[in-house]
Amino acid sequence: MAGKFITFEGGEGAGKSTQVRRLAAYLRDRGLEAVATREPGGTPVAEAIRHFILSGQAKSLGSESEAVLFAAARADHVDKVIRPALARGAWVLCDRFIDSTRVYQGSGDGVDPALVRALERVAIGETRPDLTFILDVPAEVGMQRMNGRAEGPDRFESDDLARHELRRRAYLEIARNEPQRCVVVDAARSEDEVADSIRRIVDTRLLDRAA
Repeated sequence: MAGKFITFEGGEGAGKSTQVRRLAAYLRDRGLEAVATREPGGTPVAEAIRHFILSGQAKSLGSESEAVLFAAARADHVDKVIRPALARGAWVLCDRFIDSTRVYQGSGDGVDPALVRALERVAIGETRPDLTFILDVPAEVGMQRMNGRAEGPDRFESDDLARHELRRRAYLEIARNEPQRCVVVDAARSEDEVADSIRRIVDTRLLDRAA
């Protein structure tokens, strides 16, 4: 049986990594192999690119160069982690994927959509998510959550409220345009409530078909 590919998207402070971890535990309890990963990252090369970008060192190169770096990290990640896991029947849960580039570099930073689409085709080919959760939280709430973290803000977390809200609207637009793939989840609720919603959607959309 082929594996399933689920991505988690949303603005800063939406709780994506927490929900990836919780869904992975739920799937493992059902006897399924669940691979939890993230972008940029997931391989040594991609993690090195992640550090270079999120530390702010790539910012001076411009948004187009950042988009190219994200695509390079994604291509390595897809080739070495995501595709092999799916081929052996595992479920892959990824914290951020193609929609983050569409939102952050495309809608947010003004990179030509044609370039974003071209980089996407090169990086992922036919490897596309079966389901994408867009964890939606008001930008003010997300920023409040970030302010409670011990580590300082990264390259994108440090942007102003207006930029965060612009990204939120871009994510919601993607969900409206691709309802077969994307599900918007109210992430302003408690962690448990969000996890329950995600589990119910996975049960309905994917587990019954995969059984």
